[in-house]
Amino acid sequence: MKHLRLSFGLSIGVGVAAMFLGCAAGTSDDVGGAGGATASTSSIGSTTSSTTEVSSSSGFMTAGTGGAPPVMAEVFFHSPDTLYQLDPNTKDVTPIGKFAGCEVTSNFGATGIMDMALDKDSKMFVTSHLGLYTVNKADASCTKIASGDYPNSLSFVPAGTVDPNEETLVGYVIVPNPVNKNQYVKIDTTTGQITNIGSPWTESVVSSGDIVSVKNGPTYLTLKGGDNMECSPNDCLAEVNPQTGKLVKNYGQIDSYSKIFGFAFWGGSSYGFTNAGTLFELKLMGNAIITTPITTSPGLVFWGAGSSTLAPVVPQ
Repeated sequence: MKHLRLSFGLSIGVGVAAMFLGCAAGTSDDVGGAGGATASTSSIGSTTSSTTEVSSSSGFMTAGTGGAPPVMAEVFFHSPDTLYQLDPNTKDVTPIGKFAGCEVTSNFGATGIMDMALDKDSKMFVTSHLGLYTVNKADASCTKIASGDYPNSLSFVPAGTVDPNEETLVGYVIVPNPVNKNQYVKIDTTTGQITNIGSPWTESVVSSGDIVSVKNGPTYLTLKGGDNMECSPNDCLAEVNPQTGKLVKNYGQIDSYSKIFGFAFWGGSSYGFTNAGTLFELKLMGNAIITTPITTSPGLVFWGAGSSTLAPVVPQ
């Protein structure tokens, strides 16, 4: 399996001019949640893709004490039909392969895997407009759990958060009537049943694409919009209460990044993946958002990302 080091522009460490395609969820003007589009074709390596209540005192981006991390440092992300892995230590990217066995074409006109989430054991779950699946991380093969139209903005939250004994897969659905509002939901990973948690948000901002939660650390969500366009044109970083899904604190816009459809965490840093093909690192220092670009290439599109809830909360 080739390991690729992404650099600025279109150069890739193996000397192949390549780009990979992806995206994540959004509203009617984006591919994802309630909208749809058809992506063009591009490649990377040897694969081809087409298409307030409760707040913690210290963020997991700078401090904390978590459980024992998985053996291998890993962050996963995806295009509409291809799975990739990011090594958060070296920033190398490995193409795993095309998703096999996942139904991705829907009546909404969108194609592709919408989002992913990993539990404490790094077991991977992905969603599309047609179903909920588990994914073999070694070869990107899918096993169907249930049919249905599933949300994006997915993450597992640790045991004791929503369920007293087990981790819970959660996400956000944008309720369109009378105006767009976030609705926090949980998803049964055995039956696929989706259940609302509480009522929709009263805030006018909504999820822009992804949520990340780590044991012994806060839970963060990317936001867009707002009555006063406080999260436009660039997305905001917010802390949410993982028990209720309600907004705890909005830290403001994330530099020049918009449509952050994938969000993951490892070892003191978060990683954002945008619809414009930008991969960047983010650290929260007090109330200050510090970002460092990793790669930006025209034509790159990301649709989602995920990391284990037992990711280490500080660099190893």
